[in-house]
Formats: sequence, C-alpha cells, structure tokens
Amino acid sequence: METLIIIVIGVLITSATYLLLSDQILHIILGSGVLTHAVHLLLMAMGGFKGASEPIIGHEQTTYVDALPQALILTSIVINFAITAFFLVLAYHIYQSSNTTDLRNLRGYRHE
Repeated sequence: METLIIIVIGVLITSATYLLLSDQILHIILGSGVLTHAVHLLLMAMGGFKGASEPIIGHEQTTYVDALPQALILTSIVINFAITAFFLVLAYHIYQSSNTTDLRNLRGYRHE
C-alpha cells in the first residue's frame, strides 16, 4: 500500500512541477495546490499506516496510530485554502487590470 502511495506522490509532484513552470497564472495556482496535496500524502505516508488503535489511556494496545501527521495535514489544509483564495483574488485583480493572465505579457516581454 505504501508503495502505491509513493508512486501517486511522484506523479502528483511531476504534474505540479509541470504546472508551476507554465506561463499562465491559473496553472501556477493549480500547480501549487497539487503540490500541497502531494506533500499531504507524503506526510501521511511518513507517519505510517500501521497501528491498531487510537492513543487513548485505558486501551491495552502496544501499537498506536500517530496523530501528529494528521494534525500537521489539517493545519496545512487550512493554510493552503487561505493562500489559494488569496492567489485567486490576486489573479482576478490582475486579469481585470491588464486583461491577460499570461506572465510573459505581464512582464512586458514582446516576442519578435
């Protein structure tokens, strides 16, 4: 199971890198979101999938599920949502002011 998750993480990181290297603002925002989801899966895979029960006092289990990766991922999801919302509003404002989302045109690049 962990091998499959690692392969999925590799595919997500590859597609996120492709999107981040694009010239369109929306592709870059989407690429950062995909990269964040890949990091979420990586944290979950590093935390391990083994564990018989929750870490509650009174249970007689010897192996427990680690709750730290889940807490980190939950915090990261909230931060990612706020950053993505900010970037989308910023991209909308840029589109309204310049009528383009192409980074080459925003830089003043003129293809000859």
